[in-house]
Amino acid sequence: MNRSAGHDHHHAPPNYDRAFALGVSLNAAFVMIEAGAGAMSGSLALLTDAGHNLSDVLSLLLAWGAAALARRRPSARRTYGYSRATILASLFSSLLLMGAVGAIGWAAINRLLEQPVPPKGMTIMIVAAVGVVVNGATALLFLSGKDFDLNIRGAYLHMAADAAVSVGVVLSGLLIWLYGFYWLDPAISLVIATVILLSTWRLLRDSLDLAVDAVPRGVDPAEVRTYLSSLAGVQQLHDLHIWPMSTTDTALTAHLVMDPAPDNDGFLQEVSHQLEHRFGIHHSTIQIERPGSDATCHQAAHCAD
Repeated sequence: MNRSAGHDHHHAPPNYDRAFALGVSLNAAFVMIEAGAGAMSGSLALLTDAGHNLSDVLSLLLAWGAAALARRRPSARRTYGYSRATILASLFSSLLLMGAVGAIGWAAINRLLEQPVPPKGMTIMIVAAVGVVVNGATALLFLSGKDFDLNIRGAYLHMAADAAVSVGVVLSGLLIWLYGFYWLDPAISLVIATVILLSTWRLLRDSLDLAVDAVPRGVDPAEVRTYLSSLAGVQQLHDLHIWPMSTTDTALTAHLVMDPAPDNDGFLQEVSHQLEHRFGIHHSTIQIERPGSDATCHQAAHCAD
Protein backbone atom coordinates (compact mmCIF):
# COMPACT_ATOMS: atom_id res chain seq x y z
CA MET A 1 0.00 0.00 0.00
CA ASN A 2 1.42 3.33 -1.04
CA ARG A 3 0.19 6.61 0.31
CA SER A 4 1.61 10.05 0.05
CA ALA A 5 1.21 13.29 1.92
CA GLY A 6 1.73 16.64 0.28
CA HIS A 7 0.00 19.85 -0.66
CA ASP A 8 0.04 22.72 -3.12
CA HIS A 9 3.67 23.22 -4.19
CA HIS A 10 3.41 26.96 -4.60
CA HIS A 11 3.98 29.36 -1.72
CA ALA A 12 4.30 32.94 -2.90
CA PRO A 13 7.21 34.68 -1.11
CA PRO A 14 6.70 38.09 0.53
CA ASN A 15 6.41 40.91 -1.98
CA TYR A 16 9.43 43.22 -1.95
CA ASP A 17 8.61 45.02 -5.21
CA ARG A 18 8.51 48.46 -3.59
CA ALA A 19 11.79 47.83 -1.79
CA PHE A 20 13.46 46.73 -5.01
CA ALA A 21 12.05 49.66 -7.00
CA LEU A 22 13.21 52.21 -4.43
CA GLY A 23 16.57 50.50 -3.95
CA VAL A 24 17.31 50.33 -7.68
CA SER A 25 16.28 53.97 -8.22
CA LEU A 26 18.34 55.34 -5.33
CA ASN A 27 21.45 53.34 -6.18
CA ALA A 28 21.30 53.99 -9.94
CA ALA A 29 21.15 57.74 -9.26
CA PHE A 30 23.99 57.49 -6.76
CA VAL A 31 26.19 55.53 -9.20
CA MET A 32 26.01 58.40 -11.69
CA ILE A 33 26.79 60.98 -9.00
CA GLU A 34 29.67 58.96 -7.54
CA ALA A 35 31.25 58.14 -10.92
CA GLY A 36 31.12 61.81 -11.96
CA ALA A 37 32.58 62.98 -8.65
CA GLY A 38 35.30 60.33 -8.83
CA ALA A 39 36.32 61.40 -12.33
CA MET A 40 36.42 65.09 -11.38
CA SER A 41 38.26 64.57 -8.10
CA GLY A 42 40.71 61.94 -9.37
CA SER A 43 39.61 59.49 -6.65
CA LEU A 44 40.06 55.81 -7.46
CA ALA A 45 38.15 54.92 -4.29
CA LEU A 46 35.05 56.73 -5.56
CA LEU A 47 35.38 55.31 -9.07
CA THR A 48 35.81 51.73 -7.88
CA ASP A 49 33.01 52.10 -5.37
CA ALA A 50 30.81 53.45 -8.17
CA GLY A 51 31.63 50.35 -10.21
CA HIS A 52 30.77 48.18 -7.24
CA ASN A 53 27.50 50.03 -6.73
CA LEU A 54 26.69 49.49 -10.40
CA SER A 55 27.14 45.75 -9.90
CA ASP A 56 24.80 46.02 -6.92
CA VAL A 57 22.15 47.70 -9.09
CA LEU A 58 22.42 44.78 -11.49
CA SER A 59 22.22 42.36 -8.55
CA LEU A 60 19.10 44.07 -7.25
CA LEU A 61 17.53 43.82 -10.71
CA LEU A 62 18.37 40.11 -10.82
CA ALA A 63 16.91 39.50 -7.37
CA TRP A 64 13.82 41.54 -8.23
CA GLY A 65 13.21 39.61 -11.43
CA ALA A 66 13.70 36.29 -9.65
CA ALA A 67 11.28 37.29 -6.88
CA ALA A 68 8.67 38.24 -9.48
CA LEU A 69 9.13 34.91 -11.30
CA ALA A 70 8.81 33.00 -8.02
CA ARG A 71 5.30 34.40 -7.55
CA ARG A 72 4.06 33.02 -10.87
CA ARG A 73 1.72 30.07 -10.67
CA PRO A 74 2.90 26.61 -11.77
CA SER A 75 1.93 25.40 -15.23
CA ALA A 76 1.40 21.99 -16.80
CA ARG A 77 5.03 21.96 -17.95
CA ARG A 78 6.63 23.86 -15.08
CA THR A 79 4.88 22.07 -12.24
CA TYR A 80 7.00 23.78 -9.56
CA GLY A 81 6.58 27.20 -11.13
CA TYR A 82 9.60 29.49 -11.37
CA SER A 83 10.68 29.43 -7.72
CA ARG A 84 14.14 28.13 -8.56
CA ALA A 85 14.88 31.41 -10.32
CA THR A 86 15.63 32.88 -6.87
CA ILE A 87 18.49 30.39 -6.44
CA LEU A 88 19.93 31.21 -9.85
CA ALA A 89 19.68 34.94 -9.13
CA SER A 90 21.59 34.53 -5.85
CA LEU A 91 24.29 32.54 -7.64
CA PHE A 92 24.66 35.04 -10.50
CA SER A 93 24.65 37.92 -8.04
CA SER A 94 27.48 36.44 -5.98
CA LEU A 95 29.52 35.70 -9.13
CA LEU A 96 28.98 39.28 -10.28
CA LEU A 97 30.33 40.57 -7.00
CA MET A 98 33.36 38.29 -7.22
CA GLY A 99 34.09 39.82 -10.61
CA ALA A 100 33.85 43.28 -9.08
CA VAL A 101 36.38 42.26 -6.41
CA GLY A 102 38.92 41.30 -9.07
CA ALA A 103 38.44 44.53 -11.03
CA ILE A 104 38.70 46.74 -7.94
CA GLY A 105 41.78 44.93 -6.64
CA TRP A 106 43.56 45.16 -10.00
CA ALA A 107 42.90 48.90 -10.35
CA ALA A 108 43.99 49.60 -6.77
CA ILE A 109 47.29 47.72 -7.08
CA ASN A 110 48.10 49.50 -10.34
CA ARG A 111 47.39 52.89 -8.73
CA LEU A 112 49.66 52.06 -5.77
CA LEU A 113 52.51 51.20 -8.14
CA GLU A 114 52.06 54.34 -10.21
CA GLN A 115 52.84 57.97 -9.38
CA PRO A 116 50.06 59.00 -6.95
CA VAL A 117 47.40 61.34 -8.29
CA PRO A 118 46.33 63.72 -5.50
CA PRO A 119 42.57 63.25 -5.04
CA LYS A 120 40.32 65.87 -3.47
CA GLY A 121 39.64 64.76 0.08
CA MET A 122 36.62 66.99 0.70
CA THR A 123 34.83 65.74 -2.42
CA ILE A 124 35.53 62.14 -1.38
CA MET A 125 34.07 62.78 2.08
CA ILE A 126 30.87 64.42 0.87
CA VAL A 127 30.07 61.87 -1.85
CA ALA A 128 30.92 58.90 0.37
CA ALA A 129 28.70 60.30 3.13
CA VAL A 130 25.81 60.37 0.68
CA GLY A 131 26.68 56.74 -0.10
CA VAL A 132 26.39 55.81 3.57
CA VAL A 133 22.84 57.19 3.64
CA VAL A 134 21.75 55.66 0.31
CA ASN A 135 23.22 52.21 0.94
CA GLY A 136 22.17 52.11 4.58
CA ALA A 137 18.59 53.07 3.74
CA THR A 138 18.45 50.47 0.96
CA ALA A 139 19.77 47.76 3.29
CA LEU A 140 17.01 48.55 5.79
CA LEU A 141 14.42 47.91 3.07
CA PHE A 142 15.46 44.25 3.03
CA LEU A 143 16.22 43.80 6.73
CA SER A 144 13.00 41.91 7.54
CA GLY A 145 13.63 39.17 4.98
CA LYS A 146 17.38 38.57 5.29
CA ASP A 147 17.06 35.58 7.65
CA PHE A 148 14.36 33.79 5.66
CA ASP A 149 15.23 34.21 1.99
CA LEU A 150 18.71 33.82 0.48
CA ASN A 151 17.67 35.99 -2.45
CA ILE A 152 16.69 38.84 -0.12
CA ARG A 153 19.75 38.21 2.05
CA GLY A 154 21.94 38.76 -1.00
CA ALA A 155 20.32 42.15 -1.62
CA TYR A 156 20.68 43.07 2.07
CA LEU A 157 24.35 42.01 2.26
CA HIS A 158 25.26 43.99 -0.84
CA MET A 159 23.75 47.17 0.53
CA ALA A 160 25.01 46.72 4.10
CA ALA A 161 28.55 46.06 2.85
CA ASP A 162 28.33 49.14 0.64
CA ALA A 163 27.30 51.28 3.61
CA ALA A 164 30.26 50.00 5.65
CA VAL A 165 32.63 50.60 2.74
CA SER A 166 31.31 54.15 2.31
CA VAL A 167 32.09 54.86 5.96
CA GLY A 168 35.68 53.81 5.28
CA VAL A 169 35.84 56.06 2.22
CA VAL A 170 34.61 59.00 4.33
CA LEU A 171 37.43 58.40 6.82
CA SER A 172 40.03 58.11 4.06
CA GLY A 173 38.76 61.36 2.52
CA LEU A 174 39.12 63.07 5.89
CA LEU A 175 42.74 61.89 6.28
CA ILE A 176 43.56 62.91 2.70
CA TRP A 177 42.05 66.35 3.27
CA LEU A 178 43.78 66.91 6.63
CA TYR A 179 47.17 65.28 6.12
CA GLY A 180 47.60 64.65 2.39
CA PHE A 181 47.78 60.84 2.72
CA TYR A 182 47.11 60.28 -0.98
CA TRP A 183 48.13 56.64 -0.84
CA LEU A 184 45.00 56.01 1.21
CA ASP A 185 42.84 56.41 -1.91
CA PRO A 186 44.00 53.20 -3.64
CA ALA A 187 44.54 51.51 -0.26
CA ILE A 188 40.90 52.00 0.69
CA SER A 189 39.97 50.45 -2.66
CA LEU A 190 41.76 47.28 -1.57
CA VAL A 191 39.83 47.40 1.70
CA ILE A 192 36.62 47.71 -0.32
CA ALA A 193 37.58 44.63 -2.33
CA THR A 194 38.30 42.67 0.87
CA VAL A 195 34.99 43.63 2.48
CA ILE A 196 33.09 42.63 -0.65
CA LEU A 197 34.93 39.30 -0.80
CA LEU A 198 34.18 38.45 2.83
CA SER A 199 30.51 39.42 2.60
CA THR A 200 30.02 37.58 -0.68
CA TRP A 201 31.81 34.30 0.08
CA ARG A 202 29.04 32.82 2.23
CA LEU A 203 26.40 33.92 -0.25
CA LEU A 204 28.31 32.21 -3.06
CA ARG A 205 28.78 29.04 -1.02
CA ASP A 206 25.11 28.84 -0.01
CA SER A 207 23.93 29.62 -3.54
CA LEU A 208 26.10 26.86 -4.99
CA ASP A 209 24.76 24.42 -2.41
CA LEU A 210 21.16 25.23 -3.30
CA ALA A 211 21.90 25.09 -7.02
CA VAL A 212 23.08 21.47 -6.70
CA ASP A 213 20.14 20.47 -4.47
CA ALA A 214 22.10 20.23 -1.21
CA VAL A 215 20.06 20.16 1.99
CA PRO A 216 19.47 23.82 2.99
CA ARG A 217 21.66 24.94 5.88
CA GLY A 218 18.65 25.63 8.07
CA VAL A 219 17.63 21.96 8.01
CA ASP A 220 19.52 19.22 9.89
CA PRO A 221 19.07 16.01 7.85
CA ALA A 222 20.15 13.84 10.80
CA GLU A 223 17.39 15.31 12.97
CA VAL A 224 14.82 14.79 10.23
CA ARG A 225 15.91 11.16 9.83
CA THR A 226 15.74 10.60 13.59
CA TYR A 227 12.25 12.10 13.76
CA LEU A 228 10.86 9.99 10.92
CA SER A 229 12.54 6.78 12.13
CA SER A 230 11.14 7.24 15.65
CA LEU A 231 7.52 7.49 14.54
CA ALA A 232 5.29 4.79 16.01
CA GLY A 233 5.03 1.79 13.69
CA VAL A 234 7.96 2.76 11.46
CA GLN A 235 10.27 -0.25 10.98
CA GLN A 236 12.48 1.20 8.29
CA LEU A 237 13.17 4.49 6.52
CA HIS A 238 14.69 4.80 3.05
CA ASP A 239 14.75 7.09 0.02
CA LEU A 240 14.94 10.19 2.22
CA HIS A 241 15.66 13.23 0.08
CA ILE A 242 15.62 16.89 1.16
CA TRP A 243 16.24 19.66 -1.34
CA PRO A 244 15.51 23.36 -1.95
CA MET A 245 12.72 24.39 -4.31
CA SER A 246 13.69 28.04 -3.98
CA THR A 247 15.57 30.27 -1.54
CA THR A 248 12.59 30.04 0.82
CA ASP A 249 10.91 26.64 0.23
CA THR A 250 12.24 23.17 1.05
CA ALA A 251 10.88 19.82 -0.15
CA LEU A 252 11.17 16.27 1.20
CA THR A 253 10.35 12.77 0.03
CA ALA A 254 10.69 9.62 2.13
CA HIS A 255 9.56 5.98 2.17
CA LEU A 256 8.38 4.59 5.51
CA VAL A 257 8.08 0.82 6.02
CA MET A 258 5.24 0.31 8.53
CA ASP A 259 3.34 -2.64 10.00
CA PRO A 260 0.55 -2.13 10.56
CA ALA A 261 0.12 0.67 8.04
CA PRO A 262 -2.14 3.58 9.05
CA ASP A 263 -5.74 3.10 7.95
CA ASN A 264 -6.45 6.83 7.50
CA ASP A 265 -4.72 10.05 6.46
CA GLY A 266 -4.42 11.44 9.98
CA PHE A 267 -0.92 10.00 10.39
CA LEU A 268 0.31 11.52 7.15
CA GLN A 269 -1.22 14.90 7.91
CA GLU A 270 0.45 14.99 11.33
CA VAL A 271 3.85 14.06 9.88
CA SER A 272 3.52 16.78 7.24
CA HIS A 273 2.53 19.27 9.94
CA GLN A 274 5.51 18.39 12.15
CA LEU A 275 7.97 18.54 9.26
CA GLU A 276 6.76 22.03 8.43
CA HIS A 277 6.72 23.44 11.95
CA ARG A 278 9.79 21.68 13.36
CA PHE A 279 12.08 21.79 10.35
CA GLY A 280 10.63 24.41 7.99
CA ILE A 281 9.94 21.80 5.29
CA HIS A 282 6.81 23.03 3.52
CA HIS A 283 6.49 20.36 0.83
CA SER A 284 6.61 16.76 2.03
CA THR A 285 5.70 13.56 0.23
CA ILE A 286 5.63 10.41 2.36
CA GLN A 287 5.19 6.96 0.83
CA ILE A 288 4.10 4.14 3.15
CA GLU A 289 5.07 0.54 2.38
CA ARG A 290 4.39 -2.81 4.05
CA PRO A 291 7.29 -5.08 4.99
CA GLY A 292 8.12 -7.51 2.20
CA SER A 293 6.34 -5.53 -0.52
CA ASP A 294 7.97 -5.24 -3.91
CA ALA A 295 8.59 -1.55 -3.30
CA THR A 296 10.38 -2.15 0.00
CA CYS A 297 14.13 -2.00 -0.33
CA HIS A 298 14.29 -3.97 -3.55
CA GLN A 299 18.04 -3.27 -3.55
CA ALA A 300 20.34 -3.39 -0.58
CA ALA A 301 21.93 -0.09 -1.52
CA HIS A 302 18.46 1.42 -1.60
CA CYS A 303 18.01 0.71 2.10
CA ALA A 304 21.20 2.52 3.01
CA ASP A 305 20.03 5.91 1.62
